[in-house]
Amino acid sequence: MDLKRAIIDLMPGPLVRIFAAPYTAGKGIASGVAKADDLFARQGLYSTVDLLAEEVFRPEDVEATVQVYLRMVEALKDRPYASISLKPTSLGIHESEAGCQHNLRRIVAAAAPHGLHITLDMEDRHFTDVTLRMFRAIRDEFDNFGIVLQSRLFRTPEDIRALHAKPCKVRICIGIYWEPAEVALQDKAGMKEKLFEQVQLLLDHGHYPEIATHDVPLIRRCMEHLDQRGVPKTAYEFQMLLGVPRTDIQQEIVKRGQILRLYVPFAEDWKYAVHYLKRRLAGNPAMALMVMKNMFGN
Repeated sequence: MDLKRAIIDLMPGPLVRIFAAPYTAGKGIASGVAKADDLFARQGLYSTVDLLAEEVFRPEDVEATVQVYLRMVEALKDRPYASISLKPTSLGIHESEAGCQHNLRRIVAAAAPHGLHITLDMEDRHFTDVTLRMFRAIRDEFDNFGIVLQSRLFRTPEDIRALHAKPCKVRICIGIYWEPAEVALQDKAGMKEKLFEQVQLLLDHGHYPEIATHDVPLIRRCMEHLDQRGVPKTAYEFQMLLGVPRTDIQQEIVKRGQILRLYVPFAEDWKYAVHYLKRRLAGNPAMALMVMKNMFGN
């Protein structure tokens, strides 16, 4: 782990909340829904709304998290510009695979009649196999269920080939979890090159790539290649994080008639949000400088 991450890990939760606030919609489901509405009304941007909850262990807390997601389904069901993301570590995977899969299915089943898409996020390498198993089992039954794959992992091309016979929506990103050299690339340039290759591999296997990157040259490279290949603009989309300043390229994508979807997280309990916020801050330490300027002036 580098010095930057080590320093951020030592930051107290309240300070992390201040520095990472641009990455979150706020507290409560209403904040996530309001942000999704505002992004679409003002900029034509789509959203995937997520509850900031990781490493939830107690059964009663897991069930409370499931209930939040079920309420999210009700709140977002009439918004075609919104989807939902969720994580295994917030839904019972620490207790059992069967219990977590049951909870995932409850949420996906509730969303299915409304055509509301659910994305199962990918966490660190310790959860890759179980996440893919649960995804395949639920995808057998429901069409409104997608997955995330990370280009930094050496295994990802094979995971794409073995993903599912049905076409799937797949968020392909470099990943935000530190992984050791024996299982993952260590340089960002290599991760981005693999992401470009894996977008093509996903299309070759009939899937719908959700290209998640803030790297403008990589976005343009994907655009140019996919246009040359004749891939319909409805066959893939681009995704970014709330709070990362990319207005120009976002609007360019929208003007092309394509979906640009932002990851819009909100919190119910900030103690579960700190892990996510620290990773966001570590990935973009310049955000801390911008917040300091806003707080104290020039």
